[in-house]
Amino acid sequence: MDRLTEMEAFATVVDQGGFTDAAKKMGISKSAVSKHVSALEARLGARLLNRTTRRVSPTEIGLAYYDRARRVLNDAGEADALVTSMQIAPSGLLRISVATDFGVSLLSPILGEFLQEYPGITVNMVLNNRYVELISEGFDMAIRVGELEDSSLRARKLTETTRRMIASPRYFERHGRPQKIDDLNEHKLLHYSNQANGNVWKITSPTGEKRQVRTAGWLTVNDGQSLLNAAISGLGIAYLPSFLFADAMRDGLVEEAIPGLPVETLGIYAVYPPGRFTQPKVRAFIDFLAKRYLDKGPDVW
Repeated sequence: MDRLTEMEAFATVVDQGGFTDAAKKMGISKSAVSKHVSALEARLGARLLNRTTRRVSPTEIGLAYYDRARRVLNDAGEADALVTSMQIAPSGLLRISVATDFGVSLLSPILGEFLQEYPGITVNMVLNNRYVELISEGFDMAIRVGELEDSSLRARKLTETTRRMIASPRYFERHGRPQKIDDLNEHKLLHYSNQANGNVWKITSPTGEKRQVRTAGWLTVNDGQSLLNAAISGLGIAYLPSFLFADAMRDGLVEEAIPGLPVETLGIYAVYPPGRFTQPKVRAFIDFLAKRYLDKGPDVW
């Protein structure tokens, strides 16, 4: 007899508390369930069930075997579901958390292309800059920029960007250009208001030393595009990811503040809940992004 069928019959008897209910659950006769369990006990050379006229319960050995058998059966069920899902077009609501700057600049413009490719999927994209608890807050996945916090979440790196200090040529004409990190204390800095560590910039010096620059700043705002606009207008120096300022730099609207500093590289990741089975709608979106950003990165952004 088939081993999985024997295991399923035994596990169902334990789950249902008897042969009659197990037979109903499996859609076979009571005698067939009994034969499967008897064959399993004969093959293992052990009694797995205590049988009385009133009830059926697992023996000590049977209880230990049940735990392992149930895992095997669950894995088999997941394997079947995986094959089935891979043959069906991805569908359903996909709820995504995205950092505001990245979502507005690089994700929103290509969402239409994804939805055209997968018409069975609907997207609810939430833009915010706080750390979102995916599972407890009901998100299927998130796009995060920068160093990932220690987490049990699974992650796939999509591409990279850089972060640099930039300001407009007009600003440098009025206030001079900083030559070293310490000079930033004398300049007008533009800050993100959503940083957990406050108005602090973590900068790598030419020697590789990690430095922190803490000033009140002339403007603090929770949106990167607004900071870029302020930098372009000459209000101060902003510390931004290159995907935000790349076009402005190519057009000569901003320049790097201290060109001699090491460039900080930031990873851009898709993160999603752990598990052996990734939902088809999540897998489809991540594969789409990986393909779409294949030729992107610091050289482009």
